[in-house]
Amino acid sequence: MPLIPTTRRYAPIRKLARHWQLYIVILLPIAYLIIFKYIPMAGIMIAFKDYNVIKGIWGSSWVGMKYFNQFFESPNFWLYMKNTLGISLYGLLVGFPAPIILALALNEVRNGLFKKSVQLVSYAPYFISTVIMVSIIIVNLTPNVGIVSKLFQMLGVENTNFMGIPSLFKSIYVWSDVWQHTGYGAIIYIAALAGVNPELYEAAKVDGASRIQKIINVDIPTLIPVSVILLILNLGNLMKLGFEKIYLMQNPLNLATSEVISTYVYKVGLLGSSFSFSSAIGVFNSVINLVLLVGVNFIARKLSNNSLW
Repeated sequence: MPLIPTTRRYAPIRKLARHWQLYIVILLPIAYLIIFKYIPMAGIMIAFKDYNVIKGIWGSSWVGMKYFNQFFESPNFWLYMKNTLGISLYGLLVGFPAPIILALALNEVRNGLFKKSVQLVSYAPYFISTVIMVSIIIVNLTPNVGIVSKLFQMLGVENTNFMGIPSLFKSIYVWSDVWQHTGYGAIIYIAALAGVNPELYEAAKVDGASRIQKIINVDIPTLIPVSVILLILNLGNLMKLGFEKIYLMQNPLNLATSEVISTYVYKVGLLGSSFSFSSAIGVFNSVINLVLLVGVNFIARKLSNNSLW
């Protein structure tokens, strides 16, 4: 058996010694992932056991798919699925193209002061906390007090409790989310457009292309790879809605459309102390997201050659 040369044998050690500062920098994030992301995955076992706090995870009796079947046979199963998917798909349909449109529009603005002002105004809502955002929504939609209510009164429309109408909950949630995140989401698209070769614009100008034609033939093809990656990530989180915002926006009048899987898990698991049942629902939710992520990534790789892996 040939011996490995000494220089090759100790090459990894010398490389580690040469760049030891970089390894120290990444040590903390790796430790965070291991401690708070991978080790807690052992808690998935709770979903398959009749968890008892005194006996612990390993001492609790095994029940298999009992709590999964209990959730699937629940009379509200399809209601929670419909609400979750309905809000997610609505938000994806409206919210995904919004940052792209904003980035394309800002890319065409030549007035630097106006462009920076629009960017500042559109970015600012992202830094508002969820609690403050929900408070703004509720105050503005409150009858007799909110701005929206006052505007409707000026138009001769009677006072309406918008937060109490179940059919309006999805629109209120989605469009407020679009307002809050569109400006910040456009940053990555603006950065992609900044990397476009100026010669492409010059060539399009020589060919007599209009602004719309330059957007269609130069800008949009540049954004397609980034858009595909972000679309895959968004679809991979389709079942994962913002729990805090929905929970804070809920009230007894709109529960028919606002109760989603994440809020149901919180109420059953923490408030109702049904840890095994809520864990089973959480595992089901995660599996659906994983299947969507892998499936959409496979389709994107076949159709556009752009994918996460």
